[in-house]
Amino acid sequence: MSELVTGEAVALELRPARLPSRALAVLLDLAAALAVYIAVTIALVTATASLDRAAQTAISIASFVLVLVGGPIVVETLSHGRSLGKLACGLRVVRDDGGPIRFRHALVRGLIGVIEILLTLGVVACVASLVSARGRRLGDVFAGTLVVRERVPVGEAGFVPPPPPWLAGRFSGLDLSAVPDGLWLAVRQYLTRMRQLDPQVGWSMAERLAADLSGRTGTPVPPGVPPAAYLAAVVQERQAREARRAFGAGAAAGGGPGGTTGVAGATGATGATGAHSGPAPGYPFAAVPPEARGAGPSAGPGAAVPGVPGAAPRDEAPRDRGVSDGPATGFVPPA
Repeated sequence: MSELVTGEAVALELRPARLPSRALAVLLDLAAALAVYIAVTIALVTATASLDRAAQTAISIASFVLVLVGGPIVVETLSHGRSLGKLACGLRVVRDDGGPIRFRHALVRGLIGVIEILLTLGVVACVASLVSARGRRLGDVFAGTLVVRERVPVGEAGFVPPPPPWLAGRFSGLDLSAVPDGLWLAVRQYLTRMRQLDPQVGWSMAERLAADLSGRTGTPVPPGVPPAAYLAAVVQERQAREARRAFGAGAAAGGGPGGTTGVAGATGATGATGAHSGPAPGYPFAAVPPEARGAGPSAGPGAAVPGVPGAAPRDEAPRDRGVSDGPATGFVPPA
């Protein structure tokens, strides 16, 4: 991950492209340029058959320079750094400050690319990319550019898990006006990454965030509620209020308390009134206290919820809310 700062003091987290993906993109670009060059050469040979040999040689050199050198420069300029090969590999050329490139950047990259890619068969470019901390070749260094990854794997983009159904609408009366944006961001980052954390670290982080959030709202965390579930429920309540404020009261009123189910459906949750298909998975270890991890998800009917003392047993889920016959706790998988 490379953190760049724009002129407006905005930090950008960019993923520099490495040598394998860049080499594949260059090969695709060269294959496309070579195909165009062969087609142009055949057309020129047919059209200039009546000319002398010197004229034919001059036209051949001009076509080589225009197609294999000028072509990539024009394509990168018009596409703002996305040639055919880079588009196929999910890459893009940007400036050092994260902005789109211009003609002068593409020109410098193209001219130096003739030496380090075409004349040396890519040896110089490979060595420079391996030595550079951000995988830049000499053309990128002189042009002030960087090749980054535009597409991020789906597995890396986490989602905010919804709270258990028995917490839906429970925090509809909280005063969230004093909670700063930085704390909301920290809570969302924790919820999206808590499955990747160590159990002890995840539990302590959840407790600290829950304490900060309850201190800002003026209402303590209800006893028996895991801190991760409390954070997810408060975040969902904030999303419900924002949806009501943006789209009106009917947009977030899904039939549940405080209109929470409407937003839950929009964010991938099932909410308190919508029945979900199949049993809901239990909390990840980062959301369960260490002393409660012995109780596995295969506990029999009537067993108490792990980590939630005083919570309703699994077979005593309230039927008036429309909850399915599966376990009444745990984060519901996204739709």
